[in-house]
Amino acid sequence: MSEIGYDLSGRTPRQLEPEADAAWADVVVTMGCGDVCPVLPGTSYVDWGLDDPAWMSLEQVRELRDEIEQRVADLARGLDSARAASA
Repeated sequence: MSEIGYDLSGRTPRQLEPEADAAWADVVVTMGCGDVCPVLPGTSYVDWGLDDPAWMSLEQVRELRDEIEQRVADLARGLDSARAASA
């Protein structure tokens, strides 16, 4: 991620905690956690079901990173469009 300007050196993956992490969100994107993901009423969930990069080659991880970046951009555009349509 540092290749594209994100410093994640002090970060490690962890399970989403409903009250601390998701209670304030309108949309929660999960990446393959399935039934172990918390569900909060009134929150929209999108599961992208992505493969765990732990066993991927560096090139595969870069491809996954780029795919996530594109999905985030698409989601943001969709949310902006929905917000504009409801205004």
